[in-house]
Amino acid sequence: MSKILVVEDEAAIRRVLVKILSEENDSYQLEEAEDGIKGMEAIKNNDYDLVLCDIKMPKMDGVEVLEAAKKIKPEVPFIMISGHGDLDTAVNTMRLGAFDYISKPPDLNRLLTTVRNALDRKELVVENKILKKKVSKNYEMVGESKEIMAVKDIIEKVAPTDARVLITGSNGTGKELVAHWIHEKSQRSAAPFVEVNCAAIPSELIESELFGHVKGAFTSAVRDRAGKFEAANKGTIFLDEIGDMSLSAQAKVLRALQENKISRVGSDKDIKVDVRVIAATNKDLKKEIEENRFREDLYHRLAVILIKVPALNDRREDIPLLIEHFAKKITEEQGIGNKTFSDKAVKLLKGYDWTGNIRELRNVVERLIILGGKEVTEEDVKLFASK
Repeated sequence: MSKILVVEDEAAIRRVLVKILSEENDSYQLEEAEDGIKGMEAIKNNDYDLVLCDIKMPKMDGVEVLEAAKKIKPEVPFIMISGHGDLDTAVNTMRLGAFDYISKPPDLNRLLTTVRNALDRKELVVENKILKKKVSKNYEMVGESKEIMAVKDIIEKVAPTDARVLITGSNGTGKELVAHWIHEKSQRSAAPFVEVNCAAIPSELIESELFGHVKGAFTSAVRDRAGKFEAANKGTIFLDEIGDMSLSAQAKVLRALQENKISRVGSDKDIKVDVRVIAATNKDLKKEIEENRFREDLYHRLAVILIKVPALNDRREDIPLLIEHFAKKITEEQGIGNKTFSDKAVKLLKGYDWTGNIRELRNVVERLIILGGKEVTEEDVKLFASK
């Protein structure tokens, strides 16, 4: 059921609009406001799927209503109602965020088509918001220790910028999670987030994977193919385990960062790309530079912002929160009843040497949930969480 507000000071036109819409679809829930101030009060106190708003009204005109409403409820589409002399103003309201405008007297077909399109758009916006919330939940950063709060603080500062970020830390600490959070909190969040595991791709294929290739560039290149940089255009590319990248590929990445251009393998043609680069590694890149396995100029291009993700052993106070988080997530995934961990079980797990970090803790929690009792006890931990 779509809830629509009609803001119009001329009673006759207001009645016509309400009649047309109610006859078009009896599931429309229609409300009226006779001036801009009453319309704004209604918008503040209700959730509408659409607002039809006249431009010339006493007390508060339609442009003022639109501007005020966009500040508090930017997702609500506005269709502006314009008289003949208001046409320039109506066009200007589109720049201010209106979905569309209709002229007086309203053309029946144009009105109904515009209303349907606006309601469809609102539904898509809501669906996208729900989807984004689900994605954000998948990459939730759990923890309140000073070490993890410091990481969250850096993310909040760096995410809105386009600064390149190098994330360091041992395996299993959550470097990928940090990269996802930076992207989701950035201006590029609606664009692609493309991951490349540099360690998992053979060195002879890494350039083709990153930059694409043209037909005939090598034996198995049977057609032109775009690479990850092109796929990530306007978004973010995450180069995981960049310390394992070949020197020739590093040179091409450096050029992409310097010139915002790439060329496919086997082609001299430049392709412009607009990509934010986030890289991660578990290696000591300064040592790799000393041993001529990593380019120093690339390191300085990547490490504009450096984020070191702490090992789990350095943030033990987060372990109870992580256990609770993983237990809830795993029981939902496995479709089994809720399970709790006794205080003694949690204390025992806090004392473990977590060389595998967050990834290892999650695996142990999953094992205990599957094999342990309804409440996971100290005995369950001793039996099933052995290292």
